[in-house]
Amino acid sequence: MKKRSKRYKEILKSKASSQKLDIKQAIEFIKKNVTTKFDESVDVSLRINLKQSKGGDLSLRTTVKLPNGSGKKNKIAVLCEADKVDEAKKAGADIAGSDDLLEKIASGKFNFTKLICTSSMMGKIGKHGKVLGPKGLMPNPKLGTVTNDISKAVKEIKTGLVEIRNDKDGNLSSTIGRKSFSTDKLLENYKHFIDSVKKEKPDTIKGEFIKNTFLTSTMGISYKVGAK
Repeated sequence: MKKRSKRYKEILKSKASSQKLDIKQAIEFIKKNVTTKFDESVDVSLRINLKQSKGGDLSLRTTVKLPNGSGKKNKIAVLCEADKVDEAKKAGADIAGSDDLLEKIASGKFNFTKLICTSSMMGKIGKHGKVLGPKGLMPNPKLGTVTNDISKAVKEIKTGLVEIRNDKDGNLSSTIGRKSFSTDKLLENYKHFIDSVKKEKPDTIKGEFIKNTFLTSTMGISYKVGAK
């Protein structure tokens, strides 16, 4: 059995006094109990109802623009035509290229965390799906990463656009900020995130869409909260 630190046991003990918290309490508990030196992320995890009356299980994949950003620093690459490389760099892309970037992707030697692709380059990137797909980097029109408006796409990612998708068991999670964020900013991000997920509920799903909601930090324990 893994040995728990004194700090972890103390946090767990404080949690035991309240088995289910409202969201503001959970945020305050997390901020109070984070003692690491780095700026831990604050993450929300949901269990959603996937059972549709027709059409099989739901597959939810979309983006949410957090009003106060996520605090995460993404390294953005833009795959575009050669004459748009300068435009991409001016927009704030960390990496921009055409066939030269495709070569790096094919070799597997790249270190970006988000990839934006112009529509005309999609035909060339399709064969690299086996490299990009498992890393969650394959551009997708639904996620705004296949676009000809490079400037808008880069700006949205840099200012708090987060991607969400459920697994086969109906779990989905996202960062909603950092421990350095104020309680009010984390609360606003959380509420916006929950509202955005609820709007994705199709008519084919009956009853409650969000079954369970949990809040945690990078090195902390998980708190069960109400979805409201």
